[in-house]
Amino acid sequence: MTYQTTGKKSVVAALLGNIFVTFIKTIVSLISGSTSMFVESVHSFADTLNQSLLLIGLKRSKKPADNLRGYGYGIERFFWSLISACGILFIGAGVTVYHSVDSIIHYNNSVHNFSYLNILVLCIAFVIEGITLFIALKELKGKNNFSRKIFLEADPITLAVVYEDSAAVLGVMVAMGAQLLMHFTGNYIYDSIGGIIVGFILGFLAVILIVKNHQYIIGKSLDKKTTEQVIKFLLKDPCVENVSEFKSVAVDINKYRIYTTVEWNGTPLYEEIYEDGDLKEEFDEIKNDFSEFTKLMFKMTDRIPRLVGNHIDEIEKKIKEKFPQIAYVDIEIN
Repeated sequence: MTYQTTGKKSVVAALLGNIFVTFIKTIVSLISGSTSMFVESVHSFADTLNQSLLLIGLKRSKKPADNLRGYGYGIERFFWSLISACGILFIGAGVTVYHSVDSIIHYNNSVHNFSYLNILVLCIAFVIEGITLFIALKELKGKNNFSRKIFLEADPITLAVVYEDSAAVLGVMVAMGAQLLMHFTGNYIYDSIGGIIVGFILGFLAVILIVKNHQYIIGKSLDKKTTEQVIKFLLKDPCVENVSEFKSVAVDINKYRIYTTVEWNGTPLYEEIYEDGDLKEEFDEIKNDFSEFTKLMFKMTDRIPRLVGNHIDEIEKKIKEKFPQIAYVDIEIN
């Protein structure tokens, strides 16, 4: 199963859509004085800021490894996604809930009724948010079938856009329901209640995204099944007698570094030298000369580490080929 790791297409689409939606919602909220429309304009404004942060994260995460970051800048995408999630929580949820509750406390039934205009704008927003959600879902899915695993292993940036657009569509539906109730009942308190519901939706979304990015930032490890497969693969090598330590950590989306300590048995390598016959030929040439024999022994002490090093390089190469998500392998002999 392959996963999308870019997210750029969905972020750009969502950003452009939200810029337009924020503009029309803000204009109408100022005209109508509607709490739910104000909440929706804040919601879209927060999404616009968040998607700008996600673009920053995408750009910075593509920087190649250097002396400061030997394993690359992939973690940057998780950091900026986390900042984006905090923005949703404080700007989106915090401001909307506060304003809605304040509207109920200072309840004023003299608000102008422009419900038709509000509903028209919400319908336009629904279409735009629906299109950007479709683009994000398509990018998230990639060439895979929809499953729970896609969402568990998804790029947090693409996933953030999917969740934000889903919350936006749901928020528009809530705001539209509030406008309809307000229109048919003449009670403007439904407008504020709609705003509170939208705020709680944003708060719930923010918590999900914060948890998702938190696990990557503190060091997400390979799943248990893959870890067991890698260890089993290591133990198949004749030189590896036991795996005494195994650690893994994400360095980018679906890209991991592993560190393992193994108990080494060099006999198979020595047998390989012996079967090649090179050592016997060298010994036959100098067996009557102790000085040359000593030189041969020193030569062997240099050859053995090279053999071990080459064999470890070969194991690391095979691991990367068999497990494409493992980008870096560090094997240490106990």
